[in-house]
Amino acid sequence: MKKILWLWLAVCCLPLNSHALEIMLPQVYTDSIDISNWLVSEKLDGVRGYWDGKKLLSKNNIPLHPPAAFVKNFPPFALEGEIWGGRGTFEKTISIAKKQQPHDGWLDLKFAIFDVPQATGGFTRRLQKAKDWFDNHPAQFAFVIPQKTIKDKCQLQTELQQVDKLGGEGLIVRKPDALYTRGRSCEILKVKSFFDMEAVVIDHIGGKGSNRGRLGSLLVELPDKTRFKIGTGFSDEERVKPPPVGSTITFKYYGFFESGCPRFPSFLRVRPDISL
Repeated sequence: MKKILWLWLAVCCLPLNSHALEIMLPQVYTDSIDISNWLVSEKLDGVRGYWDGKKLLSKNNIPLHPPAAFVKNFPPFALEGEIWGGRGTFEKTISIAKKQQPHDGWLDLKFAIFDVPQATGGFTRRLQKAKDWFDNHPAQFAFVIPQKTIKDKCQLQTELQQVDKLGGEGLIVRKPDALYTRGRSCEILKVKSFFDMEAVVIDHIGGKGSNRGRLGSLLVELPDKTRFKIGTGFSDEERVKPPPVGSTITFKYYGFFESGCPRFPSFLRVRPDISL
């Protein structure tokens, strides 16, 4: 059941834009993978960006519109990174990035660089090209994401706990000598304390007690038609004005029950109404 669900989700989550960029994407970390002496960094919760040497694009090849000041001193070669406004600012970042003209809101963001896709060699060598460039051409709104060598799984869990306490999304671990490859790669992994996925809102269920007169839970549906309720993770404002029926939400969970329903689902956010 789980395997079928994940295959279905993989198909449904493919970009609708047929000209989407062919970029390197992480797989999900499991305890069976030996990550000793790999590199670890925080997984930043922002909008993935691609600088092609002249302009800034989304991962789906949609042009973004930062002001000239934001991209000042960016290099004449390609960079991949996260357009990021800090922890807990995903919605703000989306609202800034989706506007169709340059504006000063971009100056609250940074381009956090994690790869140089067209450079030769392994990951460490590729990233050094970006470091060397910005050492000689400082840019106010760009930085190379720091990497740390991880010794073992215990250290990985310690790093994850620290990021969780700070309100971060998780970690990314990379094999230092991994070549750049298109699509999902087992040499770059995302590490989280929980899983997340999307579901469509089917109905609002009224609350009881302190939530009487406002949202108690959402009835949602997965692509395989599995339905279940999500009753936690909402702010007071979201309980008064819940995600509309028909909208797509992102929720976190901790594996699956035998029935196919996610374990302990909790609301994270409404999926932005934009294909970045």
